[in-house]
Amino acid sequence: MAALKMNFLGITLILGLLAGVWAQIIITRPECDSVKAEEAALVAQDYLNAQHTHGYKYALNRVEDIKIYTKPDEDIYVLEVDLLETDCHVLDPTPLANCTVRPKILTAIEGDCDVVLKEVGGVLTVIAFKCKTDESTEDLCLGCASLLPLNDTAALEFVQASLATFNNMTVNVTYAVKEVGRMSSQVVSRGPIYFAEYVVAEANCTENVCTPLHDPAAVRGFCTAKGLSTDHSVDCKMFSTMMPVDAKTVADSNSTATDSNSTATDSNSTAVMPPVVHIHLSSQSPKHGLKHHQLTALHDPHRSDFLSAESAESVERVTVASSVAAPSPDSISGSSSDSSASAEVPVFVVKRDLPAATISSVIDTPVTHKDLVAPVPVCPGRVRFF
Repeated sequence: MAALKMNFLGITLILGLLAGVWAQIIITRPECDSVKAEEAALVAQDYLNAQHTHGYKYALNRVEDIKIYTKPDEDIYVLEVDLLETDCHVLDPTPLANCTVRPKILTAIEGDCDVVLKEVGGVLTVIAFKCKTDESTEDLCLGCASLLPLNDTAALEFVQASLATFNNMTVNVTYAVKEVGRMSSQVVSRGPIYFAEYVVAEANCTENVCTPLHDPAAVRGFCTAKGLSTDHSVDCKMFSTMMPVDAKTVADSNSTATDSNSTATDSNSTAVMPPVVHIHLSSQSPKHGLKHHQLTALHDPHRSDFLSAESAESVERVTVASSVAAPSPDSISGSSSDSSASAEVPVFVVKRDLPAATISSVIDTPVTHKDLVAPVPVCPGRVRFF
């Protein structure tokens, strides 16, 4: 009997402690245009761009939803944000604020992301995210240029022809394609013409076979070309360094190179075309049929359990009575994902089932007084571009 009594007391004590922890968790839903939401969304935007190693930088377009799980030692933010592709490649040191969002008429690319952040001591840190990247299908322009797959044979031949034109105008250096950003075509009276954007780097050439140098000090640049393989114009803007940078480095970096570093050429010039070289495009590795580079689809190394699919919004998982484990120094470890450099602490969730009435009574209110009614949350937030 004594042992049974001790077990009963032990269970009662544990349940009492858990109840105390659950009682400390408050879920709030601030306005999507609030200062808190804006700050968290910009941190998420910069982090996602830092993890994105191919294609273009993305700019925040709208905060779709936000929830804050508050504990005495930390806050957990769960955000849904919409992003839009800009015309700045991820290797371009141009600050994001100076990049232009690609308009719909040029086939805008949208990123829908769920992002989980933690706030400790006033510092926000991303710990998990999930993104879906798609072409915008609204207000499509009939007769305008349309995106081509990144492995389109004819378009890649056009890329190499335009690069050969540019290489013909350089001295003591040959460039090779490091990555194709996007390719498109438009039908005009004389037939289809091509548009291409691609990154180039100094190349090592052996017997007409050129591969881009992987040396961080190698000169790199961004090229745009328009026309046909036999008749085109190409413009390349070179940079001394074009390495992936984090938000702090971007803020401290210089602006784009001056116009004197921009070289424009025309294929109708009298210069003799150099022999065609074979370009290794192994660094691109585009998926078959993919027309644009995609944001990292999922980064949740510690299974935070806060990410939910957009398609499940009607049955959204809201952890009303949960215990969020406090991080310990020993639990900090780096991510094993090549496309994500987060080394954040996992968020463990212990959930219990509550009656539906209890959930509905606390899901949208941070109230501490029974008779206080929380205002209706204003979400989604404002649209910044379109």
